[in-house]
Amino acid sequence: MEFTHFNEEGRAKMVNVGEKPVTERIAVAAARVLVNRETFELIRTGGMKKGDVLTVAQVAGVMGAKRTPDLIPMCHPVIVNGIDLHLSLDEERSSVEIEATVSCSGQTGVEMEALTAVSTAALTVYDMCKAVQKDMVITDIRLLKKSGGVHGDYKRAEG
Repeated sequence: MEFTHFNEEGRAKMVNVGEKPVTERIAVAAARVLVNRETFELIRTGGMKKGDVLTVAQVAGVMGAKRTPDLIPMCHPVIVNGIDLHLSLDEERSSVEIEATVSCSGQTGVEMEALTAVSTAALTVYDMCKAVQKDMVITDIRLLKKSGGVHGDYKRAEG
């Protein structure tokens, strides 16, 4: 099998996507932040001293998606058509549930942008709440689905 991200000297390179067709591409990713009951209630009621946790995390997720190629070395800069983050509270799990949908019309996908969006949003939840709780857990960062491109569609089997 040939490695696509190595040059003739065996060093890392960014692949050339110039010959790939432009297609509509969408990626959806998710993450979860597990918190204790006190933290959950402060998030739910807007009582966190740093402000509205879910709103700030949502904006941070959008910003993170836009900065993905600055963080992930082999990611191509992509002109993103849209970024939509949805944050919700799961009382049973005592968690913040994060989902991001990123779309573009391009020659490479936006999976990394969606994953960076949920990761950045989750880290922001942690940052906003760390004065109250240090042992929060960021977990279940995953690609849920993607469409477009030569590799076709993917849908994660959640279970």
